[in-house]
Amino acid sequence: MFKKLYLMLVLAAALACNASPSKPVYKNAGPNDLQPDPQQSVVLSYVTKLITDYNYKKVPLNDSISKIIFDSYLKKLDENHNYLLASDVKDFEQFQTTLDDDIKAGNLANVFYMFNVFQKRYTEYVNYSVAELNKNFDFTKNETFTYDREKQPWPASVSEIHDLWSKRVKYDLLNLKLTGKTDAANKETLKKRYTSILSQSNKLSNQDVFQAFMDAFTEAIDPHTNYFNPALAANFNIDMSRSLEGIGASLQIDNEYVTIKGVTAGGPADKSKQVNIDDRIIAVAQGTNGEFQDVVGWRIDNAIAIIRGKKGTVVRLQLLPKGSPATAKPKIVTLVREKIILKDISAKKEIRTYNSNGKTVRIGVISVPAFYLDFADYKAGNPNYKSTTRDVKLILDSLKRENVDGVVMDLRQNGGGSLMEAIELTGLFIKEGPVVQVRDSRNSIEVDKDEDPDITYSGPLAVLVDRFSASASEIFSAAIQDYGRGIILGTQTYGKGSVQNAIDLDKIITPTLKDKLMALAGKTKSVGTGSQNKFGQLNLTVAKFYRINGSSTQHKGVMPDIQFPSVIPMDKYGEDTEPSAMPFDMIPKTDYTNVGNYTTVLPQLKKMHDDRMNTSASYKYLLEDIEESKKQDEEKSVTLNEQKLKQERDEDEKKAFERNNMRRVALGLKPLKKGETKPKNEDLDFLQKEAGQILTDYITLGNKTAAVNKQL
Repeated sequence: MFKKLYLMLVLAAALACNASPSKPVYKNAGPNDLQPDPQQSVVLSYVTKLITDYNYKKVPLNDSISKIIFDSYLKKLDENHNYLLASDVKDFEQFQTTLDDDIKAGNLANVFYMFNVFQKRYTEYVNYSVAELNKNFDFTKNETFTYDREKQPWPASVSEIHDLWSKRVKYDLLNLKLTGKTDAANKETLKKRYTSILSQSNKLSNQDVFQAFMDAFTEAIDPHTNYFNPALAANFNIDMSRSLEGIGASLQIDNEYVTIKGVTAGGPADKSKQVNIDDRIIAVAQGTNGEFQDVVGWRIDNAIAIIRGKKGTVVRLQLLPKGSPATAKPKIVTLVREKIILKDISAKKEIRTYNSNGKTVRIGVISVPAFYLDFADYKAGNPNYKSTTRDVKLILDSLKRENVDGVVMDLRQNGGGSLMEAIELTGLFIKEGPVVQVRDSRNSIEVDKDEDPDITYSGPLAVLVDRFSASASEIFSAAIQDYGRGIILGTQTYGKGSVQNAIDLDKIITPTLKDKLMALAGKTKSVGTGSQNKFGQLNLTVAKFYRINGSSTQHKGVMPDIQFPSVIPMDKYGEDTEPSAMPFDMIPKTDYTNVGNYTTVLPQLKKMHDDRMNTSASYKYLLEDIEESKKQDEEKSVTLNEQKLKQERDEDEKKAFERNNMRRVALGLKPLKKGETKPKNEDLDFLQKEAGQILTDYITLGNKTAAVNKQL
């Protein structure tokens, strides 16, 4: 299947002969309005051609889809109806049925026009909020502030929207007032906050506008066809590989300074002994002789782009040490970039112990955050490439040496990743055989198999999933369930059953056109800054997943053998909540042989689970928390009366404190005293604990059955 997907790059190369850059004409364009780069129009044309010709789901670009794109883009600009006037939206409606024509033509004029109107309103109301801080507010009035306005009508007048923002300022002040600080201090705090918000808004670039519109466009086609601008493409690939090339430091904007907020152990920054938490980076230079670029006031993503870079290259930083004044002489630190492995977001293990009839049962729990793969290392033949399967195999070997009795694979919150990793990870638990079926847009079905007869772990297995377990997580869970290899526990999964191919647009757009576009944009090739991607990446939906039993994972996901209540709202998250999602369907099952069967034991396991839950205080609190969350989600406004709000907050705080202590006691932990900080690394994961208990029940039942058979 992978070879077939790579053919998409060859097919896409046929697009390279038609596109040419053009400059759009703007109506009512102001001197400070953002405008697209010429290459964005070309990227739009290429992406459109790829989607219309090669996307699995065929959606014609017509007036109907134009309306959907329009509504989605408008929502991205002002989802909460806080900035745009009804008259603005009325003006925008002229584009409802023309965006499809604009997309085909690569014309972004109307898209940027809408954004620039929004940006003017945004700036105006933030400035209005700053001016409102000069007023004195009466906190004894029985007013309310409606903070959730998504279903409210657009404000009809400037005075109406000013009233909305005046109440927002009053609410912000009241929040600070309840902390006990003076009005003067609170107003100064808010002035800095609003000024910072405005500063960040002014740093928005045409890439941000283009990305927002491309999100609206691609999501109207299907939820998982996505365009990533160069910065987002780099982050996507870092997330997939769980590694990056750079200095080994996490950065954050703090009062206009790019500030060190974390240092990776063993990375270049750590080994230098010259980079510390809260140091401020004021300038960056490439190589040993490059000129320093001042980065004070920069956006964080722009700063990161020039600090990261290829392994072995040199970057120099001008640093202001923590606590030193802005006028201090900066120190210069020279670092050689290295490959940084992101261990904190890789597979991890722990061992839970359970008591079963006086015997200790040890359950190994492997938490897998994603199906990651360092494809560049893998393709280059590096035997130590980073991947989920390699990490989990090492963990399983370790758990076997520690004599665990069973293993729980925790895939909660795991949104998927590499299809190859889903197949190979399944192969650690089965001898060999099909894992997933894939049908492409020509209705050709391919069966992807585990062809390695070795089994890393053959013992009792459970898989814990939730609503955010998606894609590769669902492939793995479905295969384990279909083979009868393990018990699936948790909630119905997300339901993402589509296959995406990541297409680097730099490899499609012709070199000649690239040079022209870069010249028009006034850009030259960057030196030593890592990825040279200039046009972004398209994740194109090219196929659909099916279980080996013939059912699609699309839309319905995987249903657990034993269900837990969902802390994630099922009606708000999941493929079946996406308007553009593909439907569920089926194809013929493939040839596979079950390796186990839980049918006879599941009723007994479920009864043992239900009996525990009926008397479990933790389970009761979990159900109450879910109901409380639903109630809070239905609230749309808050009182601006100081006495009432304080009373509500005090009651909520007291209730939360008491309930937290009740949860702790139910889990066998010591209750906290008022103001006491909870100890680190406490075991508060009730659902993971119960998953291990269910697997312990299965092991115990199996031992009893084996003992009876032995006597017979």
